[in-house]
Amino acid sequence: MLKFGQTAIFVAVLFVFTPFAGFAADRHAGYYYPEPQSQETYTARAKTLPEVNRRARIAFVTGLTSQMLRNPYPPEFAIFAKGEEAEKMIILSVTSNAYNTLYRMRGLLATLTAVARTTSLFQENAVQDYFTFFDLAKMMGFELITVSDGREFAHQIIID
Repeated sequence: MLKFGQTAIFVAVLFVFTPFAGFAADRHAGYYYPEPQSQETYTARAKTLPEVNRRARIAFVTGLTSQMLRNPYPPEFAIFAKGEEAEKMIILSVTSNAYNTLYRMRGLLATLTAVARTTSLFQENAVQDYFTFFDLAKMMGFELITVSDGREFAHQIIID
């Protein structure tokens, strides 16, 4: 028979090795996107701007969303911030068969880089041919970007 201390250790070990343990690290998996199948780390060339905070990150994604909603066609993806400090960016396809592979999602991220390079922030600092969308995310204080087709595919980029 297990004593209380042994039982506590057994329960802790059981929790660590169950499939549910991954959800503790990523509480958005299973709600906004499936459990990510892959992950990479991007070492940013940019530094986080000192004045950015939760409010700035929310305003950033709200601005992007507002801009997309002005188009004469519905957006193909949603972009939003989550986490206690809104430090996690989620980019989620809202149409079928659009961004359902890592390659298609990388194409979208390349398009977002092209858009970022037209911003005054990049041009005023003469980094438009050097920085990427990931660098812009770093400047805004995002630490993790999750991209997903909203159905079967999810990939995470840790912004270092």
